[in-house]
Amino acid sequence: MSSTPSFPDRIELTGEGLVLRDWTEADLAAMPELFDHPDIAYWTPIVSPFDDEAARTRLDRARKLRTEGTALLLAITVDGGPALGEIMLKRAPEGTELGYAVGPAHRGQGLAARAVRVMAAYAFAQLDVAQVILELEAENASSVGVATRAGFRLLDVPLIKGEEKGRPYVLQTWGLDRP
Repeated sequence: MSSTPSFPDRIELTGEGLVLRDWTEADLAAMPELFDHPDIAYWTPIVSPFDDEAARTRLDRARKLRTEGTALLLAITVDGGPALGEIMLKRAPEGTELGYAVGPAHRGQGLAARAVRVMAAYAFAQLDVAQVILELEAENASSVGVATRAGFRLLDVPLIKGEEKGRPYVLQTWGLDRP
């Protein structure tokens, strides 16, 4: 049985007017402002409340997941500077999944859709995957909009049902095939 190769120790992806870069110690103070918001708490598995301790835990976990080759979490920026949100690529049995969260002060700029397209291009070119997926709740109109703007289509696969933070959810799977 072969193990999943790890991701590079350092990564920076550019495209669509964005720089997707590694999270750093310097980002810790800004992370609560990005992630401690009712929308993020409701629609994502990101812990809530999201405080300084949660930021440290997330940074440490991101580094561990990268080393294991399981997931890659990058800060979304426009210039490599302050983080505006996060894009995630996760290797899972059901496929190569992308996820994202954009801080409330930075929404409405198309950051999530652009970051998804840049990360998908990386997955296709560097990881040689045939398809990337998004798992979204149909009621999350913002995320459904991101999926459609990024070129994803709703897949005809079973819904994913579960519970997170005491709230039941039903996820649709959206896919984008390698060009």
